[in-house]
Amino acid sequence: MNPIISISGVGKTYASGHVALGAVDLDIREGEIFALLGPNGAGKTTLISVICGLVTPSSGTISVAGHDIIRDYKAARSTIGLVPQELHTDAFEKVIDTVQFSRGLFGKPRDDAFIEKILRDLTLWDKRNSKIMELSGGMKRRVMIAKALAHEPRILFLDEPTAGVDVELRKDMWRLVRRLRETGVTIILTTHYIEEAEEMADRVGVINKGQLLLVDDKDVLMHKLGTKTMTIHLDEAVTAIPEALQHWNLNLVRDGRDIEYTYDATAQQSEVPALISALQLSGVSYADISTRQSTLEDIFVGLVHAGDVSEAEVQA
Repeated sequence: MNPIISISGVGKTYASGHVALGAVDLDIREGEIFALLGPNGAGKTTLISVICGLVTPSSGTISVAGHDIIRDYKAARSTIGLVPQELHTDAFEKVIDTVQFSRGLFGKPRDDAFIEKILRDLTLWDKRNSKIMELSGGMKRRVMIAKALAHEPRILFLDEPTAGVDVELRKDMWRLVRRLRETGVTIILTTHYIEEAEEMADRVGVINKGQLLLVDDKDVLMHKLGTKTMTIHLDEAVTAIPEALQHWNLNLVRDGRDIEYTYDATAQQSEVPALISALQLSGVSYADISTRQSTLEDIFVGLVHAGDVSEAEVQA
């Protein structure tokens, strides 16, 4: 199957000399939910802006639904719905008017039934005659999504879609995104909420300093880069790891009451029974053993830290 978005060697360098994007290569599959993760300033919004034709790339090519974003901008852009990070809309306009206007901007004929469906799906129908200025921040973000969907796009970009909204509203938006995907809409989202990507994404890309570090299926990524931490809860606290266990690279935690062993979830699975046997031979008695699988957040933080990103920069 041909990708619905194909990005080849795309870079962006501003007049100041700042390199916002390196040579990015990326294909987005039709009908998938793709999450783009990265710290502030990593290039997420720049990449989205380039794909949507809002920023001109310095190099490379972009094809959207078979249309070159530069040579055939109008056709390419008509397939895209964009929900930007910032809320831009007329504060004095009514909800239903601003959504209908967005549909008309793309040359679509008036369709009151379709607009009503969008507003009902986003729990906005009761607010249809309210002015934008009268809405809460979460409701304003829903209006932005309605505007982006008004012209029936095949592709929806969500740039930090749940930033600043409460947990209940965030979960409502997750459900909406899944319903959109079920209708065939391809969704690309950027997010600082790792659980958002872990909950919804089919594939994940990690970007840092304008470079796409990694792209993979979420499950494959967690399988390849995931680790497990086994915690051995001791009967009695110890002051040091026994000499016979030094080569296992164990860590004492909780004032010597627990021993932790972190290992590759697949490659070193066979070493766990050997460690248990070694503990028994060393006379270490324990009350219980528990394990924890690494999360997407663990993987993300590890990747960006490997790229010399300070912990303060990681918004996860």
